[in-house]
Amino acid sequence: MIQKSNTGANADTHLIILTNNAQRFNEKAFSADELRYVKQELKDDKKTVTVNQYNRMVFVCVAGNKKKPVYQQKEEFRKAGHQMAGVLNKMKANTVIVQADGLREEALCFTEGMALANYQFLKHKPSGKKNSLEVIALQSSKVTDADMHWLNCTIEATCKARDLVNEPVNYLSAVQLSKEFEKLGKEAGFKVTVLHKKEIEKLKMGGLLSVNLGSQDPPTFNIMEYKHARAKNKKPFVLVGKGVVYDTGGLSLKPTANSMDYMKCDMGGSAAVACALYAIAKAKLPVHVVALVPATDNRPGETAYVPGDIITMYSGKTVEVLNTDAEGRLILADALHYAKKYNPSLVMEFSTLTGAASSALGKYAAAFMTTAANQKQAVLKSAENVFERIVEFPLWDEYGELLNSDVADLKNIGGPAAGMITAAKFLENFIDYPYMHFDIAGTAFVHTEDSYRGKGATGYGVRLIADFIKNKSK
Repeated sequence: MIQKSNTGANADTHLIILTNNAQRFNEKAFSADELRYVKQELKDDKKTVTVNQYNRMVFVCVAGNKKKPVYQQKEEFRKAGHQMAGVLNKMKANTVIVQADGLREEALCFTEGMALANYQFLKHKPSGKKNSLEVIALQSSKVTDADMHWLNCTIEATCKARDLVNEPVNYLSAVQLSKEFEKLGKEAGFKVTVLHKKEIEKLKMGGLLSVNLGSQDPPTFNIMEYKHARAKNKKPFVLVGKGVVYDTGGLSLKPTANSMDYMKCDMGGSAAVACALYAIAKAKLPVHVVALVPATDNRPGETAYVPGDIITMYSGKTVEVLNTDAEGRLILADALHYAKKYNPSLVMEFSTLTGAASSALGKYAAAFMTTAANQKQAVLKSAENVFERIVEFPLWDEYGELLNSDVADLKNIGGPAAGMITAAKFLENFIDYPYMHFDIAGTAFVHTEDSYRGKGATGYGVRLIADFIKNKSK
């Protein structure tokens, strides 16, 4: 979508002159009268000045506020890119050149915002109006070919994650999700192994099998692996994603309005980890990364598991099920125990896990909990860098006491208080390695347009994971 351009703008190609300083911009594109007009408008603190040159439109776009932290300045450039994408599509423009002389991070963020804002999901809407913008050409002597390749890898991966999350369950069953992962692996160059129901039964993954009992569609367990010949990490990073392709709540049925309607998004964690791996592999980062996704839907079918059931997990621990709508932690627990076989340096798990996280933080951040204190600053830095923000919550022992059961090793819910923390404390019972938990319930899917994140699936997590792993590969 974004290509590097080293040539001057054609006289009939729409042009954006990007600057972080209203006093400094490329003036060669204007006549004397146009230049006076532009400078006067910029003196009045206009952020975007438009000049109609009849055969093309020229925009001077001023973004960034140097009084703000760098990560917030970068986000302002992404949002400015979103606004310009909207303007260009209204104009039915096909191609635009972005001139960003002397700018690197600002130019990359601006074009990233444009490209992500241009995303559409029209697969099932033949009557939909396709955006006209197809080519974004970037001119900046500071931007390298490597910068452009990485940017396009992460944009493409984010859009693929959005596609997966936007797909309805009557297309995207657990089996179809596995097929989509296989396609990603072939495109980017990573190995995909899919375990089907009989193999899952042999492993005795009680969490995944129990959640699947009410469904007519079988579950899958997906193992994706990318290992560069010169991987910098001796022990792999393992990514784990929740793959509940649709969640009715099971017999603890969700109310429909504003609850069950959009539960096709409950596999947002699986899309994040698989598509982050896609970006990492396509960019050929020198790392070893494994992604694990347990996948099923959660339905109240005739043989569905019920509140009060006691199930034996893959780890051998027993769990008293008191709410069948707390199903994500059951399938994730099996995946987290499976991750032990890799002796990972770090496990990062992404899941649309609790309404509590969404209520606490809304669409603005994911809830974050970790046992890997030495890795925390690095992931916080990546979260700021890509503006996929996280807020840390504690993993105090007292929260784990809320999961004590009279009849099993654990119960699957901890009561009405601190639901996002007790969910993470449940999962902590199945790990013995450095661990990060990201509850992305509020950020994975939005119901109104949120700048360049769009409406519907956001692809949250892809850019965060990719940035973190890239930094680790240096």
